[in-house]
Amino acid sequence: MSFKRYDADDFLVSSDSITSTLWSTGTPTLTQFFTSSVQFAGSSGNFYLSVFQTGSALSEATSQFEIAYGNSTGLGGQQYNTNVASKTPTLSIYGQYRSLILEDETKSFTFGTDNNTFTTTDFYVLSIDRARYKELLFPGSLNLSLGGNDDTTTTIHLTDNSKDVSVNTFIGSSKVYQLVSGSNGTSGTLSNSGMVPNSGSYGLVFPELGTILINPEAINQSSGITTVRTANSANGVNNATLFQAITDGGSFKLNSQETITSDYVFTRARNSEFNYTQNPTFISGSTGEVIYSNFINNPQTFITTVGMYNDSNELLAVAKLSRPLLKDFTKEALVRIKLDF
Repeated sequence: MSFKRYDADDFLVSSDSITSTLWSTGTPTLTQFFTSSVQFAGSSGNFYLSVFQTGSALSEATSQFEIAYGNSTGLGGQQYNTNVASKTPTLSIYGQYRSLILEDETKSFTFGTDNNTFTTTDFYVLSIDRARYKELLFPGSLNLSLGGNDDTTTTIHLTDNSKDVSVNTFIGSSKVYQLVSGSNGTSGTLSNSGMVPNSGSYGLVFPELGTILINPEAINQSSGITTVRTANSANGVNNATLFQAITDGGSFKLNSQETITSDYVFTRARNSEFNYTQNPTFISGSTGEVIYSNFINNPQTFITTVGMYNDSNELLAVAKLSRPLLKDFTKEALVRIKLDF
């Protein structure tokens, strides 16, 4: 065994972005959507609606995303207590996402950019199940179809505008893209940038949060989807409305992205190094002499393993070569070790 200290230029850190399918079906596009009547009728159904990839047994169905509706005035839901006005699940949902995204309890959500912005008191939420994606939603992969009134002529096709913008935009500390009419990260309408006149964009996409907010005013105007904004409405009525629109649209494409950081360690064996070994087949244990005389001036060894130690002589990592590497005074070797974390 021989040792050599690494130099600073023997280390290199590299980052690579890896894209993978998001849905548990293993396909980029989800075309069938199912809900649980038990969940919808339960206490959680007052707040959100879970969407599954199959209607089969519960053991096979896994949650893909959740649908919720938030309203800053508490409309679109039933009061927790009839003696306390406007305190409803929709108000709780609005407050939850206002704290998460806006990070300020006095602000309101605004959809759109430049001269076409719209500030609203409510929104729909598509919250992608955390188990579905790794680091973030892959910008440009979002393609969501929403059907309106069971009429394919009013189906709208939505995507994020990640390929239309050159500068990243943030709301609070969260990166955001506008949800626009188009496909694969590009607006399909140049004149309005894929937005609705006087109603702003169709929503906001937060890839790092796995969250999509949908602007009710924009989809109401474009597809005829009706959002209930009355006091003491049935809990979950708007969640069911958006679920039906997604089902009628029949297509929700989205991928996952993660950044893999790799640490490359270059182990160099120069011509004068690592030509002798302490292996008992090479060196006599009693005298410390080279056993075979022809190895005295022309030694040969085979490199099979590279071990990396710290200054306390503790083994930290081991790299195995696929085959032994012949080493003598006429050869130099370079072993590149890749550590992923």
